Amino acid sequence: MKRLAHWLLAFGFLYGASAQATEAQRCELITLADVGWTDITMTTAVARLVLTDLGYRTQVKRLSLPDTYQSLADGQVDVFLGNWMPAQTQLLDPHLKTGRIEKLQTNLPTVRYTLAVLEPAYNAGLHDFADIHRFKDQLRGQIFGIEPGNEGNGMVKTMIKENVFGLGDFTLVESSEKGMLNHVERAQQMGRPAVFLGWEPHPMNDKLRMFYLSGGDKYFGPNYGAAQVNTVARGGFAEECPNVAQLFRNMTFTIAAENQLMSGVLEGNTNRRRVAKQWIENNPELVNGWIQGISKRQ
Repeated sequence: MKRLAHWLLAFGFLYGASAQATEAQRCELITLADVGWTDITMTTAVARLVLTDLGYRTQVKRLSLPDTYQSLADGQVDVFLGNWMPAQTQLLDPHLKTGRIEKLQTNLPTVRYTLAVLEPAYNAGLHDFADIHRFKDQLRGQIFGIEPGNEGNGMVKTMIKENVFGLGDFTLVESSEKGMLNHVERAQQMGRPAVFLGWEPHPMNDKLRMFYLSGGDKYFGPNYGAAQVNTVARGGFAEECPNVAQLFRNMTFTIAAENQLMSGVLEGNTNRRRVAKQWIENNPELVNGWIQGISKRQ
């Protein structure tokens, strides 16, 4: 971290006065949730490096999505950078209403999350949710999802259970982000069709010959699942830890920036910290904007 600190200073990343003595001692250690998606893993890794350089200690808890929201509501986790909306509305809203979770910032304003299809089926006419059932045999009756408990999986399960769009005889294949992508990449290599959960930003949009499906507005939102990603915190975090809360309010990304972060990992670099550090060094103007006016903890 000394080298990173020297680099930050070299680019004029000057800190303000020491963090106020009134900031709670609990704020010395910031706990972040990571649900295992590459984009959230990498934005969390970036946040940890910046926080460490500001004098804070950090830890990450790897949790399922439902457990993440429960841990935030119970005060066991401080911050989560992966609140995809509207997909996670049912998990978040009850806690927002009670004040047990608070929103800090929209860290990525324009994203996409809905079902997608590989090129062979799209060229054959699978363009809409209502078309999926017509391709049941070619799809082997399968829709590929990510980890169990994910809200996107839940919406697909609801459609299957209620036979919406004629999907009653389909099966949702749950695994993980990596597991789903492995299935879909093999299907592409073999020239087979596949329907799966897709999102942007993610390098899959460049690596796969994929198309997003229309017609899922009720479940994933309009405009092919257009969404936003928010940073949320446990209730009372901003009042208790104003310096760190301001950092997270300043911390926003772009689709291009997140694609760079994810590509570094998905192309085989298993050292996420090194990828995050290199990304920080390559994006001085963006990171400089985050820490302007933020105090360094002594």
